[in-house]
Amino acid sequence: MFVLKQGWAALFGILFLLALIVTRAIWQPDWWLARYDALFLFAIAIQALFLWLGLEDWAEARVIALFHLTGTVMEVFKLAQGSWDYPEAGFFEIGGVPLFSGFMYGCVGSFMARVIRGFHMIFAPYPPFWVTLLLAGAIYANFFTHHFLPDIRWALFAATVLLFWRTRIWFYPGAHPYWMPLPVAAFLSAIFLWIAENVGTFTRTWVYAGQGSLDLVSLGKLGSWYLLLYVSFVTVTLVLRDHLSPQPVRPGSREI
Repeated sequence: MFVLKQGWAALFGILFLLALIVTRAIWQPDWWLARYDALFLFAIAIQALFLWLGLEDWAEARVIALFHLTGTVMEVFKLAQGSWDYPEAGFFEIGGVPLFSGFMYGCVGSFMARVIRGFHMIFAPYPPFWVTLLLAGAIYANFFTHHFLPDIRWALFAATVLLFWRTRIWFYPGAHPYWMPLPVAAFLSAIFLWIAENVGTFTRTWVYAGQGSLDLVSLGKLGSWYLLLYVSFVTVTLVLRDHLSPQPVRPGSREI
């Protein structure tokens, strides 16, 4: 049941990864619609379908739109810095960044919102909310500033552990609750995102500087995803504040 619920929560991301694989396999350069544009239109259609079917509500969609915006801004900056490249062309792009790329961050937001609801998660004891906002802002800023100033990611790693080391994620795969430390959950999630990123590079949807067609994404990206997950998580809690408890609690068993 745990695996099924995780897969259901990650449906947006799974469909997007399948789209990367399928379009890479079948797309021809002389087709009237560019592959990147097809991915963008596909992502919009999936988002609209999720709203129509009630798989996401409009509050969550607004947060996902914020993911898209912040992700696209970072993509434009990183592309200009030569961190990675999009080797194909398309019409729907900003600063050389195809607009479908923002939905890659949206997939993370969609998963978080759906997995929190699907497992009826409670985060307890949760640190002061304003402190988590400061941490998320510092992490996001460091993705930009480390190109010009000292990289403080090791301090940020330490900050995530110090701030959240007591926070347990209580979740219900079935009738009975289980728990996991939040930093452990973030690290395990980062591993799956690193795997998904390798799907993106193997399909040549984007490539890192100096990366061969069969080279794995650097393991250092695990740390980047780990930190970015905290930005994503704090953003999602803007609309799911009722799942946060400042006190250590142990939810009782109940049918779901």
